Amino acid sequence: MLPIKYNAKNVVLRWRSTLATILGIAMVVAVYVMVQALAVGLEKSSANTGDPRNLMIVRKGSQSESSSIVTLEQYRSLLYSEWIEHDANDRPLVTADVLTLVNLPRREQNGEANTTLRGIGPMGKVLRPQVKLVEGRWFEPGKREVVVSKRLAARFANFDIGDRFKTGPDWLTVVGWFDAGNCAFDSEIWADSDEVRALFDRDSYSCLLVRPVNAEGLTVLTKLVEEDKRLQLLAKNEVAYYREQTMTATPIKWLGNFLATAMSIGAILAAMNTMYATVGARTREIGTLRVLGFRRRTIVLGLLIEGMLLCSIGGVFGCLLALPINGYATGTIGFESFSETVFEFTITPALASQGIVFSALIGLFGTLIPAIKASRTPVIDALKSL
Repeated sequence: MLPIKYNAKNVVLRWRSTLATILGIAMVVAVYVMVQALAVGLEKSSANTGDPRNLMIVRKGSQSESSSIVTLEQYRSLLYSEWIEHDANDRPLVTADVLTLVNLPRREQNGEANTTLRGIGPMGKVLRPQVKLVEGRWFEPGKREVVVSKRLAARFANFDIGDRFKTGPDWLTVVGWFDAGNCAFDSEIWADSDEVRALFDRDSYSCLLVRPVNAEGLTVLTKLVEEDKRLQLLAKNEVAYYREQTMTATPIKWLGNFLATAMSIGAILAAMNTMYATVGARTREIGTLRVLGFRRRTIVLGLLIEGMLLCSIGGVFGCLLALPINGYATGTIGFESFSETVFEFTITPALASQGIVFSALIGLFGTLIPAIKASRTPVIDALKSL
């Protein structure tokens, strides 16, 4: 245990080099965690969307709701299926939605961006209970009214309650704000579906959302939709459908991994340089350990533990440096719809653990070569060193 105690005490005694190593690794890990938190936030936004009781129906081959087409005939052929649940007034729990992109100005004259306008049917709010009105009122069909996500309202101009904005040939009035619990609907504007169809001269819908009567109904309805060659539609559980809509997170993950690789190479070289300097200043001490009978592998193990300990401490500090951005709301362009996607930086325990493991690996590979070199230094040369 003597070499391990020796290495642990050395971390404290040589505090200047220790502090430099910890700070360097902390910055690397902080950047890594921040970039990965972007991807985790986007994935969480999609995975948190929908109701497991609902069934999403889109055109086969469509990449997203906005690129899907569901005709009026297809809608009517499914509307009165016996496998669809009804409400207390015997109305089928089905909503036919229309999605379109509208280009609007950002706040503070910060350019323009696309955002998603979703037209929903009368059952749209019932089928999406996670969406809550937080201010104002819901839109009334036929009056050119919309409700917008509160998160989206913070990013775009003319989204305050009572404001009006022009899209297509007409003006729309904002009458309320909603909160969707940090899911994909937080990136949308909602209006009446038939009104949106009329506004943009659409003769079809984008997708259908239905609630089967039970688990058996979900299976039967899915099979009915997918096996009917006339429909050419695809049915999938709503939660599963949105969970798969994470194309935007993929390139950010690639970017994070690329940055992590590039920074880890630099961090390994920096750690190696630090350990070379540290070992060089302790050559006589290492020679003394050899004289006392400690094996080379024991000395290598002790130095590896020291390097990994330093870098792991740096990893913990790096996670703490990144922690203030957790929950910070931002937005980016979604590759599924090419519209503004609102989400939050999300640092999970798993991501923080990845950062610490990442730092420990930097310590391992950065210390390995200096440790082997130190253990192979001839004892006489080591004892003669200044």
